[in-house]
Amino acid sequence: MQSFSVLLADRFPIYVEGLKSVLRGLDGRFRCDVRGVAKTGPELTNMLRDSTTDLLLIDISLPDTDGLKLLPAVKKGFMGMRILVLSQEDDPRLVKAAFKAGADGFMLKSGSKDELFKAIEQVLNGKVFVGSGLAIGDQNGYNAGAASPDVRFARQYGLTRREIELMPFIGQALNNKEIAERLYISDQTVSVHRKNIMRKLGVNSTASLIKIAFEHNLV
Repeated sequence: MQSFSVLLADRFPIYVEGLKSVLRGLDGRFRCDVRGVAKTGPELTNMLRDSTTDLLLIDISLPDTDGLKLLPAVKKGFMGMRILVLSQEDDPRLVKAAFKAGADGFMLKSGSKDELFKAIEQVLNGKVFVGSGLAIGDQNGYNAGAASPDVRFARQYGLTRREIELMPFIGQALNNKEIAERLYISDQTVSVHRKNIMRKLGVNSTASLIKIAFEHNLV
């Protein structure tokens, strides 16, 4: 039976507890030793200083840091450590950026337990893992054959998948914190997306965004 040690980096305690429970039941294929849990970038940095861990399971949307900027440092300082990104984000550009930064695997948090086991096995054995639902589309993350109204709208204005995902919530007049809670991302990230949307649509108020969302049947 293959044994490995792991560090978990995720901002949500309930999710971490669920992940730890899953890792304790790896169907006899592995013996897993969870060495620590970091909720922020600085916590992870401190843990890594004294670490000889085999695997890092990380959500790169960590508070107080840019998770993507952590990955190159991990790869450089801990050459034997493998990195598997677990994320809510399915933007192909983010996936590409994560691999470029040093990730060995990337899967969605909506994936199954069996997919996680497969990802761990492949990453630990030196392979690259790309999870289901992560397709490489055009530069904004859309499949070439998609033609729904929201996709047409997104293409017209150059919106990313995450930006178009925000539009129905903006149309409901939700604030950044409320949107963040629904998408499991930080309110700072929502703020950045909102500003990018306003810039691309050429508007300077939330009222204008709401009007556009209704006019294009995005709500």
